[in-house]
Amino acid sequence: MKNRNRFIFGDFEITKREILASVSIIAVLLLIGFIIFGKISDHLMDKNEKYNKAVKIEEQELFEYGMRTDIGNAFVYGDLEAVDTVTYPEIGGKYMYVRKVEEHYTRHTRQVAHTTTVNGHSHTYYTTEVYWSWDYVGSEDKACEEVSFLKHIFSSKKIQFPDDDYIDTLKESSHVRFKYYGVGLKYTGTIFTELKNKTIKNNSPFYENMTIDKTVEHLESDFALWLFWIFWIILIGACVYGFYYLDNEWLE
Repeated sequence: MKNRNRFIFGDFEITKREILASVSIIAVLLLIGFIIFGKISDHLMDKNEKYNKAVKIEEQELFEYGMRTDIGNAFVYGDLEAVDTVTYPEIGGKYMYVRKVEEHYTRHTRQVAHTTTVNGHSHTYYTTEVYWSWDYVGSEDKACEEVSFLKHIFSSKKIQFPDDDYIDTLKESSHVRFKYYGVGLKYTGTIFTELKNKTIKNNSPFYENMTIDKTVEHLESDFALWLFWIFWIILIGACVYGFYYLDNEWLE
């Protein structure tokens, strides 16, 4: 429904002046959005330039040469293997990394709302509900001392481990259990690192089961730009809705 100066949607009323003002709000927010977008885009371009200039290595000899000559940023494809292994006696096996998580079966209470209608009047009352759940208490882990990548031995701190996988759950009692997660002994993939001072950068990320080209494609994704615009458009919509919701008598 509308009249000469305003639009009415049920209990919601929008005046023509509010519409004109909201156009200005949208224009300003879009301008700010494009400025932020430009900053994000520049940052991504700088990162992508670093990836595009990085050396791509798949041979051990070139890998060794790059570390000796401080070749700089590089994508290196090869096998990541544990030199020594770790485990917990209760689960056995051999792992590059293993994690033990302790959980307790704990009693909790919560308030639950109930609504009844008496003589046409709603009445809300609360009852206490008891429930049980397995809750995290703490964890410990073990990691191998050394790993081999492309047949060169490094401290395990040089390369990030692949994601760990669930191994088993063992109960100590009806209310205490331990869950185990581990990383296997051998993986193939790509690291992005800096070859310098006869070694690689600490904590170099390892991209499991990815070739160099797939890794570059993954790192150069423009997903962040799409995510920004989705967030910004939702924000603009919320701001405009909030503006319409206010009593804008100053526009009269």
